[in-house]
Amino acid sequence: MATTTAATSPPPDLSGSIPAGLAPSTASPQPPPPAASSSTSTTAVSPSSSFAFPREYHFPAFFTRQTNLTTHHAQLTKWSALVLAYARHHRIFRLALSAAADSDLFRNPRIDRRLGPADIRELVDFMRKDGRAEYYYHSSSGGGAGGAAAAGKEGDVVFIYWRKPEEWAAAVEAYVEETGQKGSVLTVYELTEGEGTRGTELHGMDSEVLLKALNVLVKRGKAQIFGQEDSLGVKFF
Repeated sequence: MATTTAATSPPPDLSGSIPAGLAPSTASPQPPPPAASSSTSTTAVSPSSSFAFPREYHFPAFFTRQTNLTTHHAQLTKWSALVLAYARHHRIFRLALSAAADSDLFRNPRIDRRLGPADIRELVDFMRKDGRAEYYYHSSSGGGAGGAAAAGKEGDVVFIYWRKPEEWAAAVEAYVEETGQKGSVLTVYELTEGEGTRGTELHGMDSEVLLKALNVLVKRGKAQIFGQEDSLGVKFF
């Protein structure tokens, strides 16, 4: 996760100092021993066997909404960095909030603390303002923004942009350049599941996140999307 290299934002900084109000006066406890599990790239979240949680994750105050505005902003920033690093580690593109609320991402059983549903929603809104999260709306009619969106309500599933669509667009463009496929037509399936992208960061991508990236290239005049929804093709210029 041969690998295509593209310009990206630097990984979230999880090693910074802990704001006053989030750190206890005693020494921080050691992280719990890892549990055996498999990583996932879907909305499901299972226990992390290899992800290194930041030290604030082991402080009870980290899971409690801070009343001081400055400290609360720092708390949300730390949580956002944690979610992005966790999603990047497991290649999670969509997160089901109801399922994630019971996962080790938002619940630390060792200290018996968890982030509440309202706090998770507030965190998602914070990440949305930074372009790092977006609610996913599914319409059974294939229209895209239906269901909860039509009712004016937020859904349960969110896209987590550990790479923003613009950054994925750069990765796609780099892959096309490096493989000499300008002027060629590739399907969305070939880009996400084909043998040609195996070993690159495009392989296994969420198809809708890829489409968002491809639309960035379309707006820049570097790609054209055509075909039916279940067999979309892309021509690169």
